[in-house]
Amino acid sequence: MVDFGGWEMPISYGSQLAEHHAVRQKAGMFDVSHMLNVDVTGLQARRFLSLLLANDVAKLAISGKALYSCMLNPEGGVIDDLIVYFFDDDRWRVVVNAGCAQKDIAWMQQVVSEHKLDVVITPRRDLAMIAVQGPQARELVWQIHPEWQSATETLKVFFAASVGNDTLVARTGYTGEDGFEIVLPATQAEALWNSLIAAGVAPCGLGARDTLRLEAGMNLYGQDMDETIQPAQAALTWTVSLTDTQRHFIGREAIESAPRKNVFTGIKLNERGVMRAHMRVRTTQGEGEITSGTMSPTLGVSVAFARLPEGVVAGDTAEVEIRGKWVSATVTALPFVRNGKAVVPAQK
Repeated sequence: MVDFGGWEMPISYGSQLAEHHAVRQKAGMFDVSHMLNVDVTGLQARRFLSLLLANDVAKLAISGKALYSCMLNPEGGVIDDLIVYFFDDDRWRVVVNAGCAQKDIAWMQQVVSEHKLDVVITPRRDLAMIAVQGPQARELVWQIHPEWQSATETLKVFFAASVGNDTLVARTGYTGEDGFEIVLPATQAEALWNSLIAAGVAPCGLGARDTLRLEAGMNLYGQDMDETIQPAQAALTWTVSLTDTQRHFIGREAIESAPRKNVFTGIKLNERGVMRAHMRVRTTQGEGEITSGTMSPTLGVSVAFARLPEGVVAGDTAEVEIRGKWVSATVTALPFVRNGKAVVPAQK
C-alpha cells in the first residue's frame, strides 16, 4: 500500500504482471474511487464549462456523451486533465484526478465567483468508482447485472448511461482496452467488487494501472504534464478546440500568443534496462528527458514517454542515460499497444 494523491492505494493484490495480463487478455478491475466526481449544475453550466475547459463542450449535445479535456491556467499550463459528461444543459459532471481535487474545486469556485455565474459545484464524495477493463469486461459486468445490459449494450465509446439511482455506467477507461467505469453509491461498492471477483474479474492495483496506461499512450497528471506544461508540450493538442474563434477559454490567449514547443513521443529501449522518469535522452536534435517509463509486460521491453526537441520523429535513433551509461533506444509513435496487440512503430 502506498500514498497516492492522499489516498492509501494498493500497488498490487498479488502479482502486478498477472494483473496486467488479466486486463489485456480477459478482465481486471480497479478501485478508482480516489478520483472525484463533481456535479456542475445551474442555468449557466454550459457557459461556465465553455470558459473553464480547453476542449469545447459545444460538441456535447446528446445526453450521456463525454469529452476529455484539459483545464488550463491563464498561462496555458494544465491545472488538470479530466472527463466531462453532459446530461442536460443545466446538469453536467466532471471527473478529476485525486491529487488535484482540492485545487480543482477551488479553481472552479473562483471562476464561478469572478464571472458571477449561476452555477453550483458539488463534490460527490458519497460516490465510488470501479473501472472494469479488458476484452471480456462488459460481458462479465452484464453477467452480474443483467438488468444493466439493455441500457449499456449499445453505448458507444465515451458515452455513459444511468442504470439506477446515482449509478452511472460509462464506456471509458485508462488502459487501452474496452470496458466500463461504474460510478455508484459508496455504500454499494464493496458488494459490486466482491461480485466481480466471484465472476472472475481480477482485482488490479496501481502498478498494473501504470504499465497499462503507458502502453496505451495515456498521460499521467503530475508526471507527464502539470501547471508548467501547455497541452501541446504533452501531445494533447487534440484536446484543445480553437475552431470557434469567438469562444474565450482560460489559457487560450497564452497558448496562441506564447506557445511552448517540443515533441512528446514514445521511446523504446533496444537493450536491457528500464527507463524511468527524469532520465536524460540524447538525440541528433539535442537533449530531452523521460517523463514516464516502465518495462512493458506486453512487449517485453522497456518503453517510455519522452519530451524531446522539435524535429525528432518516429524512427529516429536515441540514447537514454541509465545509471551513467548511454543505452540505445528508438523513438516511436504512440500508443505502443492497442486492443491488446503491439502497434508496429512508424519507421523513417
